[in-house]
Amino acid sequence: MNPFLFVTDLDNTLVGDDAAMAELNRRLERHRNEYGTQIVYSTGRSLVLYRQLMTEKPLLEPDVLISGVGTEIYYGNSDTPDPVWAEKLSQRWDRDEVVACAAHFADLTPQPETEQRPFKVSYFLTEKAAVEVLPQLEEVLGDRGLDIQLIYSGSQDLDILPRQANKGMAMTFVRQNLGVDPTRTVACGDSGNDIALFASRPEYGIIVGNAMPELLQWHHANPNPNRYLARAHCAGGILEGLCHFGFF
Repeated sequence: MNPFLFVTDLDNTLVGDDAAMAELNRRLERHRNEYGTQIVYSTGRSLVLYRQLMTEKPLLEPDVLISGVGTEIYYGNSDTPDPVWAEKLSQRWDRDEVVACAAHFADLTPQPETEQRPFKVSYFLTEKAAVEVLPQLEEVLGDRGLDIQLIYSGSQDLDILPRQANKGMAMTFVRQNLGVDPTRTVACGDSGNDIALFASRPEYGIIVGNAMPELLQWHHANPNPNRYLARAHCAGGILEGLCHFGFF
């Protein structure tokens, strides 16, 4: 067996089936101890909400944490985000201007303060309102010269990020820093903000069986032999995919 880089979303991907997660954790920890596999959590949660989840679920300690939908990278137990990644994201990013533009849209409800990060502005937005609001908001932000991207997931969560930031770009940054080949990397997810982990990428991908319609629709419209749609849900689907690709 060879080491690999394991990258996974948390809510409704790794977390959601306690029994399956316990089995996956057991096998991952053994693989890490025996072969040097590295574990990366890539979550939309802030560091605050991630730590809250750590008190609620028996998560393994990751080697790397990517939080805030790819906007912050933490190595080991550090509380300080990677400064090189932060500098990269700061180019052509004006958080105050983003907030000012978004304030003109009554359908946008700010998410809790813990989820407002230096390189992430987050709102709640209903699926019905999103049809009109998203293109209008993107146009307004573009007219202000802001190089941003809108990530809408779960039919309610809108994240406004720098163009250079998402889960996929953060994964590439971490993978290259760790010196891991794409063929020894696998990413797992369940929702719209995980599309960046799978879109036009050389790494392997696992979509869990309980994935949201937004991700399933994208998956079927963009087939890739390096991506596997599991039947089992949550951690059970991850186990299924890891076996399918021969990592386990």
